[in-house]
Amino acid sequence: MESRIERDLIAAFRQSFEREPRLFRAPGRLNLIGEHTDYNDGFVMPAALDLSIWAAIAPRPDRRLRIRSLIMDEVVEFDLDDTAAQPRGDWSDYIRGVALFLQKAGYRLSGVDLVLDGNLPIGAGLSASAAFEVSAGFALLTISGAEVDRVELAKICQRAENQFVGVRCGIMDQYISCCAVAGSALLLDCRSLTSRKVVIDPKARLVLCDTMVRHQLASDEYNLRREDCERAVAALSTRIAGISALRDVTFPQLMRHGDAMPERVFRRARHVVGEIDRTLRAAAAFDAGDLKECGRLMNLSHESLRDDYEVSCAELDLMVDIAHRLPGVYGARMMGGGFGGCTINLVEAKHTDAFVRAMAERYRTATGVTPQILTCVAGPGAGPAGL
Repeated sequence: MESRIERDLIAAFRQSFEREPRLFRAPGRLNLIGEHTDYNDGFVMPAALDLSIWAAIAPRPDRRLRIRSLIMDEVVEFDLDDTAAQPRGDWSDYIRGVALFLQKAGYRLSGVDLVLDGNLPIGAGLSASAAFEVSAGFALLTISGAEVDRVELAKICQRAENQFVGVRCGIMDQYISCCAVAGSALLLDCRSLTSRKVVIDPKARLVLCDTMVRHQLASDEYNLRREDCERAVAALSTRIAGISALRDVTFPQLMRHGDAMPERVFRRARHVVGEIDRTLRAAAAFDAGDLKECGRLMNLSHESLRDDYEVSCAELDLMVDIAHRLPGVYGARMMGGGFGGCTINLVEAKHTDAFVRAMAERYRTATGVTPQILTCVAGPGAGPAGL
């Protein structure tokens, strides 16, 4: 049975292009723990949301790509043969970049008409950007008759965001959007791109709370954090042989050689090295069903993101503080790139409804803003509609 968003998307495509499309979807993601570790070759623990960006697509006889975004209420058009195209600085760069880098990877793409829509909030830290990239990439490859290698598609989408859009993100968002497994999180090694399932104890629920504060990663704060991590690796390489990323550094090594770098850079490195360790410990705790330990590690993650990585904000800190005062909460932390967006909360199942009501009331009382709150179900990765 078609969902409302599928019906609306088909109707919009017919109205725009007067023919029948095929539908594809790519999910957003949550991340239980492992923040800002992916671009340091570390470990992360994401899951796909049951919220997605949808693409309706049909081939054209030429080499034009016409895109209508219902979310942005805008139409753009470009030539697939214009390989020297420059970014426009808007949402269309995510699609144009993917098309460009698919072709650089050797894929022969067909011209298409494309309509995009979704129920995934933009700028909330749920990786709408990766969902845009993956939904468009999956659709473009399929319509062009190419076989979709999910890991390869994730890598191409990341490359497009790094080199065309200009956000130096890691691989986590694109990987989980492509490769997620319904009902589970994944422990992903961002160096080897291997992963395994992590089952969430059914006695707990994952609840996302949206501050309604919107970030803009391309405003350079994200990229500055990555540059600090690279500075830390360069400094440590003068003291420690064989390291290429902060993933290769142990906590004792970092503490021993912290004087090799400026204090700010040291704090950035301390977050990353500690967060990689917390992520591995959290995976073991989930495997053992130790929800209290999982929550404790999530709490430590937030403190580190707030104090050492400095990517939190007053509203995120407020939400985490409210969560800590509510019954049945194992742990809470900010999630995503930072500077706004969502918190993720690990809540005892029987307390979930009360948590949602209390969080909404207390946050609204403190800020005058009504938060969006979602109890999450881990969904599957990208694919055609109905799969």
